Order: sequence, then C-alpha cells, then structure tokens
Amino acid sequence: MTLSEVAAEAGLARPTARRILLTLEELGYARADDNGFALTPRIMELGVAYVRSMGLWEIARPHMEWLVARTRESSSIAQLDGSDIIYVARVAVPKIVTLRVDIGTRFPAAVTSLGKVLLAALPPPELAEVLSVPGRSGVQPSANPDTEELEAALRDVRATGWSLTDQELAPAIRSVAAPLRDGSGRTIAALNVTVHAAETSLQTLIDVYLPLLLQAAGAISADWARHDSVPYVSAG
Repeated sequence: MTLSEVAAEAGLARPTARRILLTLEELGYARADDNGFALTPRIMELGVAYVRSMGLWEIARPHMEWLVARTRESSSIAQLDGSDIIYVARVAVPKIVTLRVDIGTRFPAAVTSLGKVLLAALPPPELAEVLSVPGRSGVQPSANPDTEELEAALRDVRATGWSLTDQELAPAIRSVAAPLRDGSGRTIAALNVTVHAAETSLQTLIDVYLPLLLQAAGAISADWARHDSVPYVSAG
C-alpha cells in the first residue's frame, strides 16, 4: 500500500502514518519499495505473542500433540475475527493438501468446521453482526451456503456439540471441530482435526477421530478453566 492508502485506511494524517510505517520498517515488521509499503513475515510474531500472552498455546500444546500422535493428522486451533477464522495454534503432519495453513491464516468461518463451532456459540444478534462483516481471507471456498443452510448447520452444531465439514472450504479437505471453553462455559476457541478425503472416510473421521478430538478439547478446556481460576498477582 502507498503512504496515502495507509493513511486513509487507518484514518491518520500522512505525517503520522509515515512515522508509524518508518518505525515498523526499523523494527522489521514492514518493508518499503517503489510501490509503497508491505508487511514482512515477522509480523506473525505479534500474533504469536498475543496467543502466548493468553496462555492458550502452552495449555493446548501437549493435548494437541497427543491428538496428532493418535490420529496422525494435523490439528489446529482458531478464533473468530469478524466473519473469518484466524488460526492461532497448530500441530501439523507433513501431507500434501490443497490449502496451506499457518499461524495467522484466515478462512471464511461459514465453510469451516472451526468457524461453524465458533459461530454456533454466538447469540443471534451478535451472529448477524459478525456475518455482516466482509471477509478478508481472499479465499474463494468450494461451497457458498445461503442463510437457511448455514442456520441449519449451526443448529446441528448446537445440538451435537461438534461440527463436520466435507470439502466445503476446498476440494479433498474434510474436518471435524469441537469447542474450547473457559470455566464459565463460554466458547473461547475451537479445535479441529483435518484429513484428506482420498485417505480418510467420513465414517473414520466420525467414529475414530471425533472421540479423540472431544477428549482433547475437554482436556484443554479443563486445563484452561484451572488456569483462568488462578488469581492474578502483580509483581509490582
């Protein structure tokens, strides 16, 4: 983006935007060229720092590694950001898939198992507001559910406590997800297992992997509730 574009999007005066961009460039989070400014991969440190500050990664990691060791499939945690999901933790296995996923990757929430779990947890007014936010993933999904189809899918998620998608985001990608909750029962994130459709049937995903996923999600939620219940004591 050019300096003018950055200033306009951020609602800042050009001199202010320029100072911020130069600072980001000096810190290694942005780079400048003849076409303007762009973010560098180092920007992901900020997202990882946010996740680590929550303690979610440290709590979830051993349970995700346990899950991946038993399914031999990749597992991720995502949270909602507008009408997108954004990946905040991941334990992957080396497999050829149609979409690359890293920390910070965005996908449309309505066509992912993670997203449906998170959307299903929202009260109706908030759900409508979230879905009205334009997505920023840049991904064109295989499916495009209308309002009635999405509402039906979310009712199923609320009834079962988990979500399944079969090649809705991209060809050959199947996924099952479950909520991660805090001590009050509020859904704070979602955990999934992703498989290749040519290798893993829906029956295997539901009968074999789903019980393991629910066990891992329950363990993470329990550990998070314990973590959340510890009183915070300031060192100052």
